[in-house]
Amino acid sequence: MKTSFKIIFSNLLLLKAVTLQAQTVYTLEQCREMALKNNRTSAIAGRMEDKTAYESKSYRANFLPKITATGGYMLTNNSFSKTIAGNYLPTFVPDLATGELKPNIVTMPDGTPMIAPDGNPVFKEYAYFPDMKIDMKLNGTYFAGLTAEQPIFMGGKITSAYRMSQIGREMSALNSAVTRAEVIVKTDESYWMHIKALETRKVATAFKQVIEELMRNVEAAVKAGMKTRNDLLKVQVQMNRADLQIQQSDNAIRLSHMNLCQVTGLPSDAEFGVREVQGVASSPTMPSLTMPSEIETINSRPEFSLLDRQVELKSQQIKLIRSDYLPNVGLTASYGYLHGPELNGSPLIDKASFSALFTVSIPVFHWGEGINKIRAARAEKHIAELQRDELKEKMQLEAKQYENKMQESDLELALTTRTLEQAAENMRIIKDSYDKGMETLSACLEAQTLWQQASLDHLNAQINKHLNQTYYLKATGRLN
Repeated sequence: MKTSFKIIFSNLLLLKAVTLQAQTVYTLEQCREMALKNNRTSAIAGRMEDKTAYESKSYRANFLPKITATGGYMLTNNSFSKTIAGNYLPTFVPDLATGELKPNIVTMPDGTPMIAPDGNPVFKEYAYFPDMKIDMKLNGTYFAGLTAEQPIFMGGKITSAYRMSQIGREMSALNSAVTRAEVIVKTDESYWMHIKALETRKVATAFKQVIEELMRNVEAAVKAGMKTRNDLLKVQVQMNRADLQIQQSDNAIRLSHMNLCQVTGLPSDAEFGVREVQGVASSPTMPSLTMPSEIETINSRPEFSLLDRQVELKSQQIKLIRSDYLPNVGLTASYGYLHGPELNGSPLIDKASFSALFTVSIPVFHWGEGINKIRAARAEKHIAELQRDELKEKMQLEAKQYENKMQESDLELALTTRTLEQAAENMRIIKDSYDKGMETLSACLEAQTLWQQASLDHLNAQINKHLNQTYYLKATGRLN
């Protein structure tokens, strides 16, 4: 019987080797890389990093002066034309005593001014002012200039906004780390569930081959009159059970294969294998782990760092709100050139000019709007601090739980290994006794069932050890 087991498992391994040679084989690390590359959530997180990086650069530009170039050209057929009527203008003569100009009027003998019938004084001489025509054209007027705006003091608004953009950039990177860890966990689960389905199929196949061998022996014994037909029916029931388990294993393999394809971004009908070695627990993906301290565990978690940055973001938001109610000081300087409009064929303005404007804005009274906004922002910061502290406690508990599960996995694996060895030895002994007529068929079938169950328990223990390692690495912030 021991020799027959060796032949069965040798054939299974040979069949597996031939199958793997005909298709692509992926390791767990390769599946992780494909999942991270093709996962849409990871791609979105990456684009968010780029977005926040560009936003941070744009806020940094607020520290520098903004320079704007302006220019314009007027094209119009509108014009202005007016004639100022000519007239006679009075004259003035200098006063030799004072040097000032005095009206050149006609005086009476007594020295009083002569008054005309219209009530105005009569001048000795009049100057004639002819008609004047004024033509103004707006067409062809153009201007060009540069304006520079430099904030001097904005109450800390620019500094706070820039720091908030930097925090947002850090949070995007942390969010990418969280997403990466989640993708890796999902990939590991899909990978090991697929291996579990494949290994379960191997156990079911080995069990069926054992039952088939027993079936042949019982059939021969029935023909020889040494066994009853009831014994044959008992074996047939186990054969049907083995066929059902193989069918269930095949279904599990197809579903786990499709799930792994979905996670890694491969087509659902892609043909590939996963690299596994005899004895799943001996896989090279099982390194020895060191237990970090509690502080290292918390500080390594990107989830905790995200809330820590959230608290800092709220602090900067308080400063940003406060800046709206502090004095603002700015400087604007401009240099420009203006040509036109034309007056009687000559440009009215044709020169460059420089100007500077220094502005100060001081909020005086807003009926408590500012202080209430600041209080609300402080309340939001306190909420963020409470959420961070709550998450810290949960992460400490989670890390401890998976540390315990890791230790339990080692014990479970050692126990199922010994149980499997005992079940295999027990099945061999009972089968030998049955062949010699010293044991019942029911005992033989029960021993085979116990061996199959022990094999599945051992497989589950190996898979759980791998998954608990992944969960523990994520809980301690070391999954990358």
